[in-house]
Amino acid sequence: TVVGERGITLSGGQRQRVAIARALLIDPRILILDDSTSSVDTETEHLIQQALKELMANRTTFIIAQRISSIRNADQILVFDQGKIVEQGIHDQLVSQGGLYTEIYNLQLSQQEQAQSEIEQARFSFGEASDD
Repeated sequence: TVVGERGITLSGGQRQRVAIARALLIDPRILILDDSTSSVDTETEHLIQQALKELMANRTTFIIAQRISSIRNADQILVFDQGKIVEQGIHDQLVSQGGLYTEIYNLQLSQQEQAQSEIEQARFSFGEASDD
């Protein structure tokens, strides 16, 4: 991919991956990731999360995220509402509390399940069409 000045020809996801790579090249002791996977699809997010899992070892990492999938395995999760911490804990603990984190989790889970259902439906429809 030809990269223009300031990454003008890159997609949002490509820019995010370049930014993560640049941050990791300097090997910081503290890593701050601010919505680092917000512009990538779920498959790419999964690949990035797997790579980051190894790279986050032995360093302090702060992850600011909208997607629960980005923080699910964190040692400690802080849930903010209106600039205040309203919940704190690990994923399973927060899901079982039934608070804001649970609401967000259920919303994101239902959206993910709906998307998966649509994908499966499209595959089934495509399979039927190709059998004719």
